[in-house]
Amino acid sequence: MDGEPVVEVANAHLRFAGDVALDGVDFRMFAGEVHSLMGENGAGKSTLIKAMTGALRLDSGVMRLDGKTVSFSDPAAALRAGLSTVYQEIDLLPNLSVAENIMLGREPSRAGGIDWPRMRSAATEALAVMGVDIDPRSPLSRHSLATQQLVAIARAISRDVKVLILDEPTSSLDQDEVNELFRVIRELKARGVAILFVSHFLEQVYEIGDRITVLRNGKLIGEYKTAEMLRIDLVQKMLGKEAAELTVLESRGPTPAGSTDRKAILTARGVGRRGATKPTDLDVLEGELLGFAGLLGSGRSELARILTGVDPFDGGELILDGERRRFHQPRQALKERIAYSTESRKTEGIVGELSVRENIVLALQADLGWIRRIPRERQDELSASWIEALDIRPAEPERRAGALSGGNQQKVLLARLLALAPRVLVLDEPTRGIDIGAKVEIQRLIGDLAANGMSVVFISAELEEVLRVGHRIVVFRDREIVATLDPDAVTLEMLLAIVAKADGDD
Repeated sequence: MDGEPVVEVANAHLRFAGDVALDGVDFRMFAGEVHSLMGENGAGKSTLIKAMTGALRLDSGVMRLDGKTVSFSDPAAALRAGLSTVYQEIDLLPNLSVAENIMLGREPSRAGGIDWPRMRSAATEALAVMGVDIDPRSPLSRHSLATQQLVAIARAISRDVKVLILDEPTSSLDQDEVNELFRVIRELKARGVAILFVSHFLEQVYEIGDRITVLRNGKLIGEYKTAEMLRIDLVQKMLGKEAAELTVLESRGPTPAGSTDRKAILTARGVGRRGATKPTDLDVLEGELLGFAGLLGSGRSELARILTGVDPFDGGELILDGERRRFHQPRQALKERIAYSTESRKTEGIVGELSVRENIVLALQADLGWIRRIPRERQDELSASWIEALDIRPAEPERRAGALSGGNQQKVLLARLLALAPRVLVLDEPTRGIDIGAKVEIQRLIGDLAANGMSVVFISAELEEVLRVGHRIVVFRDREIVATLDPDAVTLEMLLAIVAKADGDD
């Protein structure tokens, strides 16, 4: 595009506790353009946004706004300069009215107090731009999550905004609401606003985006014009290829004999959740390793969380052993020996301040209840046996779990779940961020579990890994299942094409 960028970041470096979050990243946005920032979890997208908006301070690098070097001390300073952000996790105040949320910090005054008619009028105008017709006097808490998301965007664009950052703005919107949001984005483009659109839905990125920047592992992979980037190429750049790993890792075990005749342990029929996954049919077969493939936000993790009671579902039914079930919390699923290992190992998995022993027995103790304490001798016995079985290193049950390597933390999580003797084990990104040796061990363990009759659902962003490990592969795209594949009948390139919907590209 001709002209100078409205905002530019050059050679950005940032570390967290010794880990590299941004490694020499360059990024720029132009007025009147929608720029998509793409990458999987841990790519550096959120870190870059927070650095741009003053929530984080760069270790080194330069940021320019309208050609002038700037450094924001906090998000409020960025907001005053014209950078407005709407995060996926809505930062509104549900106890206040819609108008109060939109005009928060900018309340018009009269005679030493708030001019309520002017404030409601200004809020009504902002909502009208969004196509939202609600009473600005109504409490925000009365409205749906989707409406609250639109209110958050209305608040952002009601200011004198130069740069609008939308972080997963469509995650809770239905298609009509997405269409309305895109209408507003196009109007803002015409007014010269630079818009950063962060989404894991490729269809939306290609519909609304003009330019794409890809990050991977904190590094800039490249900047591209959306119209010139094939979707399959974009997916490959986002995921990357570690050729050395492919030669080291073992392939999956043989497909279970008679797998097509095996009974379904867990069945989903029309199960879905608004904003997360469309109505879905799925069978989890006995003694099968079922791979879930797809990009982040495609519906793979969202369905896994529904199957295991972590998140609720709106419609359809779950059938376990021929009987209908509805899990309102993970504990109910665990009672039926259906266990889930989260992709967020640090925030939802390992309790870093507890010992390895305490982490291993945590789920078993919760299942028994906190009054019926597991005797210390039994805890020692359990932790010692799982440390040996999974080769957790160092073999010190009283060591703080947070001090272990990522691979050994993952083994501790597996030990915690395996201690419950599950029939269905759902593993979300169990090998992310761990070294080759630990990855091989975990893949081998998963194969052994399936060979011994356990049903294992395996989710991974690494498509090569899903091909190696799975007996069947279920492919997700845009919040729904689009294919069920025999890994022996597809190549990596074919799988990439389905994930990216490359067959429609020119």
